[in-house]
Amino acid sequence: MATVLSYIRFVVFPQGGSVTLASMVPLIILSYRRGWKVGIFACLVHGLIQFYQDPYMLSLAQVLLEYPVAFGVIGLAGIFKGNELIGAVVSLGLRFLAHTLAGVVFWSDYAPPDMSPILYSIIYNGTYMLPEIIISGVFVYALVKRGILEMNL
Repeated sequence: MATVLSYIRFVVFPQGGSVTLASMVPLIILSYRRGWKVGIFACLVHGLIQFYQDPYMLSLAQVLLEYPVAFGVIGLAGIFKGNELIGAVVSLGLRFLAHTLAGVVFWSDYAPPDMSPILYSIIYNGTYMLPEIIISGVFVYALVKRGILEMNL
């Protein structure tokens, strides 16, 4: 489901990143329901699928940081069972940090000459990750309020 939702993009950025229709929410739900270990594994696999979908490779280290690591940390949402909204924000915040670190290390050449690569990476990655966090947070909040996350499936 996360992969299907990742194709519903509202905005696509030129050097990667997009705002989707809550594509991370199925991964967050899986992490709550099956635990953080299963969640991390599923999110790692999803990261590899994202690379396969739209590959961009500068180096092996860049690919590992921006795909399996950046998506894998979303599985940590499962640690926050009972505080699902906090788990969504923290795990997606960790994804933002992974992409920001990759931006500083691997994409700093794109920063304007008079701008710090750190600031550039924070701004660039924040332009798509902040809306992703908000959209996912709204969906997770609605699912919690409706009791859907508590259903046994």
